Amino acid sequence: MRGLLTLKSLSQQEIMDIIELAIRFKKGWTINFPGKKMVNLFYENSTRTQYSFQMAMINLGITPLSFNLASSSVAKGETLYDTVRTFESLGVDGIVIRHSQDVYYRDLESIKVPIFNGGDGSSDHPTQTLLDLMTIYEEFGYFEGLKVALVGDISHSRVAHGNAEVMKRLGMDVYVSGPSQFADQTAKFIELDDAVEKCDIINLLRVQFERHQEEMQITKEEYHERYGLTVARVANMKPKAIIMHPAPINRGIEIASEVAECSKSRIYKQMENGVYIRMAVITMALEGRL
Repeated sequence: MRGLLTLKSLSQQEIMDIIELAIRFKKGWTINFPGKKMVNLFYENSTRTQYSFQMAMINLGITPLSFNLASSSVAKGETLYDTVRTFESLGVDGIVIRHSQDVYYRDLESIKVPIFNGGDGSSDHPTQTLLDLMTIYEEFGYFEGLKVALVGDISHSRVAHGNAEVMKRLGMDVYVSGPSQFADQTAKFIELDDAVEKCDIINLLRVQFERHQEEMQITKEEYHERYGLTVARVANMKPKAIIMHPAPINRGIEIASEVAECSKSRIYKQMENGVYIRMAVITMALEGRL
């Protein structure tokens, strides 16, 4: 099975090759794959990942096929494997999948067309990690020694788990912060106010209400006051420090509305970079390099 399922299997150089190709695309380099067709199979809601993959396909001359989960045979009980096998049989050249099951791709090892992981459960989101790294690299020009705080709903976040593993390998100092209710062993804990003063990147995470099996132990207002990035906290950030968030953002909970679009925010730059990263991974897969 080819494609991009997790960054854990890639070397640091391979990760940098993807980022550098994405930067080339951003600077205007082009390539075209006429006659190729791909499909997005999203079993969970998505705006940025789903449509940036679609935009990447269009930019590469690839025809994107639509998939409506509610009206598909999934509603009749069709398995993920059988849905993927169907599209492979129909002749697609690649499949993007988002699914609630962790490492769902273990069930797809016999599939021969490239598969791109658009997010699996609370485990991993490799293209999100890559676009985050691209955004950081454009800002600082290096990774070694940078301090990053992943702030918020750590235990439910595939972004936190994916980012932490790769960022540590690249030599970054990774911390986590937020409510103890959402904590796990992803990285060293740091109080948010300390993180704001010491870290180069504040990587906020969405509170994932849809994944919670229990009620939040604090109100949304209390969460924002204690763990949200407020205007007052931004004033204490290092001069060159930046704010990131995978989005969608809960304004007034993990981030103040004014902060989302302040001069330190790179949230919309991350979205822009997502198209170029996805162009890069699709290109490398179709060329047999992934």
